[in-house]
Amino acid sequence: MYETNVQEIDQPTVVNGIDVDALGKTLAAIREDPDLGVSQFRATNRWIGGNHNRTTVTSFYGAKQDIAHAKAFEMDADEPPILAGNDLAANPVEHLLHALAACVTTSMVAHAASRGIPINSVESVVEGDIDLRGYLGLANDVPRGYTALRVKFTVDAEPRYLKRLEDLSKFSPVFNTILNGAQVDISVEPA
Repeated sequence: MYETNVQEIDQPTVVNGIDVDALGKTLAAIREDPDLGVSQFRATNRWIGGNHNRTTVTSFYGAKQDIAHAKAFEMDADEPPILAGNDLAANPVEHLLHALAACVTTSMVAHAASRGIPINSVESVVEGDIDLRGYLGLANDVPRGYTALRVKFTVDAEPRYLKRLEDLSKFSPVFNTILNGAQVDISVEPA
């Protein structure tokens, strides 16, 4: 009979599909050196024609360095025919709903994982109210963007965690940018 010498391999602690050991190391590193948390995300956009344009994301700045994504990500935008588009992609205000839904979901799941709160599933419906008269320049007293946004989650987790999960979703950078605003500088230069 042969004796096997099996070494135990450290397996990462995974909660909600997130390696909380790796997340903990990231948190500890940023606590130690706050400059590691300074980030800049970038996107380039190219007009294709009509109301159709394409945004490409290839890299970002974080942890004191430029970091390339494993591949380029492309996101098209267009308008529906009622707004003189060809309906080739979601329109920009729908992309904002996607960004909000994705970011509050990611925030909820990641923060829950770091606190050991298991989640079985998360779904959401996001709605936004907008009066197009502002965007179309038909009424100066009408806001040009959303006036109200609603996110309704359906979460399969222990009921005792639901309020906590709602609070954790509010760590979302997109939620906070929409809620508090951000300085936006626009410049137009010759080609």
